[in-house]
Amino acid sequence: MHQIDPDMKACMDACHECHVTCLHMAMNHCLEMGGQHAAPEHMKIMADCAQMCAVAIDFMARKSAHHQHICRECAEICRACAETCRQLDGMEDCVQACLRCAEACETMAA
Repeated sequence: MHQIDPDMKACMDACHECHVTCLHMAMNHCLEMGGQHAAPEHMKIMADCAQMCAVAIDFMARKSAHHQHICRECAEICRACAETCRQLDGMEDCVQACLRCAEACETMAA
């Protein structure tokens, strides 16, 4: 049985949490709040973030030779998502999930 590197496992867990949090918040809290919460640019970055986290998980699970630059991109998108979420009410869970994921991905990208 091959063991997953602990840093990679931690990053995959952070990516999973971010993926679920962004999707949940976008499709529930943001759509219910309307206004700026449901603005196209905000909804798009949240969808991008969730999708990129899922992609990063897949690349790490495969131990792809490309996982480092995928994780670097994931961190960048997570930070952008955190920044837009920080400006809106009730988005603290998303901000924290994105920042945790960005930090974990930056570790993997190093």
